[in-house]
Amino acid sequence: MKGLGTDEETVLKILTSRNNAQRQEIASAFKTLFGRDLVDDLKSELTGKFETLMVSLMRPTYIFDAHALKHAIKGAGTNEKVLTEILASRTPEEVRNIKQVYLQEYEANLEDKITGETSGYFQRMLVVLLQANRDPDGRVDDGLVEQDAQVLFRAGELKWGTDEEKFITILGTRSVSHLRRVFDKYMTISGFQIEETIDRETSGDLEKLLLAVVKCIRSVPAYFAETLYYSMKGAGTDDDTLIRVMVSRSEIDLLDIRKELRKNFAKSLHQMIQKDTSGDYRKALLLLCGGDDE
Repeated sequence: MKGLGTDEETVLKILTSRNNAQRQEIASAFKTLFGRDLVDDLKSELTGKFETLMVSLMRPTYIFDAHALKHAIKGAGTNEKVLTEILASRTPEEVRNIKQVYLQEYEANLEDKITGETSGYFQRMLVVLLQANRDPDGRVDDGLVEQDAQVLFRAGELKWGTDEEKFITILGTRSVSHLRRVFDKYMTISGFQIEETIDRETSGDLEKLLLAVVKCIRSVPAYFAETLYYSMKGAGTDDDTLIRVMVSRSEIDLLDIRKELRKNFAKSLHQMIQKDTSGDYRKALLLLCGGDDE
């Protein structure tokens, strides 16, 4: 980045081939050697989506989600999509960490910020998820599985109107292994997948959030495979989502996400990126993606 022009190729190769901890070490060494801030230099030398991607890669992992949430509730309008994606997919431990970091970095309470910008049952479900009190996985009690499945059936399909609270409490607090069994039992009792009922009985942001929670209970990589698929399917690309998912999952489950995308949509993530993006932005995303699953 010295002098005229930037060697983008070198920048993207170095940053995509290191993990986040190593990238932080590079930034620290850069400052020691040159007395300059690497992220500031990237921002002044790069532009557009490529800049956004590189700067996102440089953000320390533990700050990444807190930063995304802060921007989702900042200024006019709230980005419900980001709130939904992050809070539905992160583990209770990750959510506790996000809240702590948010407080340290922005000197504000994340829950207060979110409740200030949302309303209704959507807000209530977000607050339940923010408590990060989901039961830990353990022995599953068949009696309770049956009971929860019946409660959901009565709260939705069997009721005139919907008892949203029951959906919120059960989907927001029961353990993952318990809920997977509840979904199976629900299908047996009602003849419907729980997703079909949520689709029929709720709407808007609450519906999207409940569906995201159900999908993540079933399989987090499958949820992100679907998220990536729809970020690139059809006309136009939702680059914010593409960057957020590629960066946030790159060291967690991107390989599993690639497999799920292949299995559920008969698509290769590599080829979707190849087709939907261009330039250095594309090169960097493809390096993050790794192999082609064709």
